[in-house]
Amino acid sequence: MSVGAVAAVSATLPVAGLDAARPAEATGGAQFAGVLGSVEQLQQLQSTSQELGVRAVTGDLDDVHDYTIAAQQSSLALELTAAVRNKAVEAFTEIMRMQV
Repeated sequence: MSVGAVAAVSATLPVAGLDAARPAEATGGAQFAGVLGSVEQLQQLQSTSQELGVRAVTGDLDDVHDYTIAAQQSSLALELTAAVRNKAVEAFTEIMRMQV
């Protein structure tokens, strides 16, 4: 996967909660909305990839590269989302461990 494709996926999936200039309490709702927006964008990438896959199989797609790029973007976005989710779960688990 090229660096440009990684940058394109990173731009479409903003990681909420990385703004150190503002306190977490002031941006909590905005961060959650950003995460939901990222999940919606992931779903959009997956549906686009699936649609292009169907078009490629049926012969309606002129350039198969479009499907390949869309499938890679979808895959990379899913991996990024899973990694962020895993880190959030780890952080939550660590916080719960501190409270005991």
